[in-house]
Amino acid sequence: MRIDVIKKVLSEFTLFKDLNDYELAKIADIAIAREWKKQSHIFLQGDLLENVYFIYSGKIKIYKSDINGKEQIVAIAKKGEMFPHVGFFRKGSYPANAEVLETSTLLIVPISKFEGVLIANPELSIKVFKVLGEKIVDLQNRLEEQILNNTYEQIIKLLIRLGQKHGKKLADGTIQLKSEFTNRDLANMIGTTRETISRTLTKMKKDELIQVDDEGDMILDINLLLEEINLI
Repeated sequence: MRIDVIKKVLSEFTLFKDLNDYELAKIADIAIAREWKKQSHIFLQGDLLENVYFIYSGKIKIYKSDINGKEQIVAIAKKGEMFPHVGFFRKGSYPANAEVLETSTLLIVPISKFEGVLIANPELSIKVFKVLGEKIVDLQNRLEEQILNNTYEQIIKLLIRLGQKHGKKLADGTIQLKSEFTNRDLANMIGTTRETISRTLTKMKKDELIQVDDEGDMILDINLLLEEINLI
């Protein structure tokens, strides 16, 4: 990928959109574009933390594994997002695994070089802290959900979150959530079982809280789901 193309790609990320041409060039100079195939791993939990990645296309699953091999999905990252968020100011190893869910093109930025760019551009450092702050709030909210909500409420909040982030808004105001997440994926996102997810989704369809179209995609009415857990 030519440097002018890399600059254009970087300019589309929220983190970099307000940078001038000179500032973008500084980051483009240290960025490397690479494609990963589906089901490959970008890094594994415990690998030496060396790079931060920016997604130009594709989708990445960030997950942790315990000693028994059980997964806990931390996030599903897509185009326009970066990962890992701890990468900028943390030394040591990657805290999770990163698996490619579909063929993806990423920009790789070495942390050691990027830190030099941040030092030279304080306004960019402020943006990085803002992105990190938003991620921390999201993780705090998810932790509170696990502590304060029962499994049924956690599943509803998970569907709302996935719909808002990954869904497509339809003309009637509902959201179409593609059937790319298996019941096991959903279970691993909130630390429950696949059987619990399956049983709960079946009940929600019966109660007309969610619908499923001919393609197997969920149709979500966010307001209806919020009402179910008394948030509006």
